[in-house]
Amino acid sequence: MKFMLIVHHDEVAFQKITKENREQMLAESIQLTHQLHAAGQYLSASPLHPATTAVIVRVREGKPFVTDGPFIETREQIAGYFLIDARDLNEAISIASRVPGARIGTVEIRPLIEISGLPKE
Repeated sequence: MKFMLIVHHDEVAFQKITKENREQMLAESIQLTHQLHAAGQYLSASPLHPATTAVIVRVREGKPFVTDGPFIETREQIAGYFLIDARDLNEAISIASRVPGARIGTVEIRPLIEISGLPKE
C-alpha cells in the first residue's frame, strides 16, 4: 500500500535552527531514503522550497486565477514529503516516526488512492 508522508514545520522556527543541525537533518533524511530503498519501500522524497514561493491556481467559471503564497495561513507549512510503500498504516507510522522533521514539526500520513490508467514511470 502506498502512503504519502507529508512533513509540516514552522519555516521561521526551522531557519532559527543552526545550519549544522539543518544539514544533519537533511543527511538523516537522505539516509532514511537509502534505508527505505534497500527495503523496497522508497518511491520518492523531496524537501520543498518555502511556502512564500508557492503559487495557487483556482479555476472558476472556466478561468484560471493565480495567486502567490500558501493556500491558507497556518503556523506550520508543508516542508517536504516521502512517498513510500508500506504493508499497512502501522508500518507507515513506524517509518514516519523516523523522519527527522517529526522532531520539529509533524508528519501527516495519507494513503494514496491507486488509479488505473495513469502513466507508469
